[in-house]
Amino acid sequence: MSAHPVPIAHPMHELKYESISPSMGRVGMWAFLASEIVTFGGVVCSYLLLRLCHPEWIQHSSKTLLPIGAINTVVLLTSSLTMVLAHHSAELKNVAATKKWLACTLLLGLLFLCFKGYEYTHEIENGYLPNTAVFWAFYFAMTGLHGLHVLAGLVTMAYLLIAIKEDYRLTAVAPVGLYWHFVDLVWIFLFPLLYVTTQGA
Repeated sequence: MSAHPVPIAHPMHELKYESISPSMGRVGMWAFLASEIVTFGGVVCSYLLLRLCHPEWIQHSSKTLLPIGAINTVVLLTSSLTMVLAHHSAELKNVAATKKWLACTLLLGLLFLCFKGYEYTHEIENGYLPNTAVFWAFYFAMTGLHGLHVLAGLVTMAYLLIAIKEDYRLTAVAPVGLYWHFVDLVWIFLFPLLYVTTQGA
């Protein structure tokens, strides 16, 4: 009488693998941000070197709208707080709270762009264009590049608001949060360079 072979469960079948997507998402975002630091760092260093050689830029920088720049700084700092709350809610897998704080961050980002649009309109109407002076070329280049990054962050957040369902896409909030904090940090550097440092000189 032949015995039927009894299937033996392989130990590997019992192993449970954890998803590495959250950590990989953060690593990928850090790699991307490293390239962005090089981009913004090059532009800012060029601006600083030329600024030291051209004290007459004080007159040009005094034409920037310091109150609007200050308001936008508060707006972006507040949006960093709401993004932190969105990330915390995502860690707790609270979909409703995550969407609520993402929506708040999105609205604050839109408010930033609205203020920046008002500022651009005011400056252009007064004849301050990129070809007016080298200062204004740097001003529009740096704030424009930053504005494009803000817009990219808003598009990503709008996608997450639609895509997040139950646990789906909750892990994407962390890398998006890293990106948004980077955008806020860049503005913290741009604000004193273009508004505060030379404004009262």
